[in-house]
Amino acid sequence: MKSFEDFGFACLDNVPPVLAPAFVDLVRASDRDAAALAFDVRSGGAFGEAATTLEQLLNDGLQPEVLFLDADDETLVRRYSETRRRHPLHGTASTLIEAIAAERATLAALRDRADFLWDTTNFTQATLKEHIASTFVNNGQRHTRTTVIAFGFKYGVPLDADWTFDVRFLPNPHYQLALRPLNGNDAEVATYLETSSDLEPFLDRLFALVDFVVPRARAEGKSQLTFAIGCTGGRHRSVYVARRLVRHLIETGEDAPAIEERDLQR
Repeated sequence: MKSFEDFGFACLDNVPPVLAPAFVDLVRASDRDAAALAFDVRSGGAFGEAATTLEQLLNDGLQPEVLFLDADDETLVRRYSETRRRHPLHGTASTLIEAIAAERATLAALRDRADFLWDTTNFTQATLKEHIASTFVNNGQRHTRTTVIAFGFKYGVPLDADWTFDVRFLPNPHYQLALRPLNGNDAEVATYLETSSDLEPFLDRLFALVDFVVPRARAEGKSQLTFAIGCTGGRHRSVYVARRLVRHLIETGEDAPAIEERDLQR
C-alpha cells in the first residue's frame, strides 16, 4: 500500500468491504483518478463481504482489479517471525501453519477471482514496487504484461505461472565441471546447449505456441501472462531458454517482458 501511495493512488488499508463504495465516491469527488484498497476479509456480517462489494462496484460502472499476493508457507512463517507480528487467525488455530492454512481456505475464492496473482516468495520490497509500477502505473493504459520466469523444479513450481514448460530433457551443464559454476547467461553454457539437436525444434514449437497465446490473451482482456521455464536447479537450461523466449517476444514486437531468474542465486 505504501508503494501505491508513492504512485499517487488514494489508499485505504484494512478496510471492511462495506466501506469501499463510500471511499470510492470520495475519491471520485476529489482530484484523484485511482484508488487502492486492502480489504479486511475477516470481517463478514455487517462489515460486508469482499466478493459482494466487488460486484457492487462493477454494477456501479467501475472496473475494480484484484491483486492477490501469495507466497509459500516457509516464506510466510519466516516473515511473521522476522516482523514478530501475530497472524490474524492464530487465535483460532493452534499453530502458525494451521493459521496460514485457514487463511488460504478463506481467501480461495478471491484468489480464483484475482486479475493479478503474484508469487512474492522471492520478492524484495523493490521488486514488488517495480511490479506495481509496471502493471498499474501506465498513464491509465492497460496492456497484457508478459513475464518469463526461469526456475528450478527442486524448489517448486511458481504459483503464478499461466504456462509452465519443462526443459530438463536438454543436456545438463551441471554435469560439466567447467560449466557448473556458470549459468544460462554465460556464453559457454549457451554454446554447450546449442549443440543439442533438440534445442531449436523445441524453441520453434515454444515460440509458435507463445505467438498463438499472447494475442488471444490480450483480446480476452487478460492483463498479465506468465510463462515459467523450469529445469532441475534453475541455473542453466531454464535461464538460457527464458532469455531466448524474452528475445523472441521483443523481436515479434511485444513490450520488453519482465524476466525473473528465481533460483539463480541458490
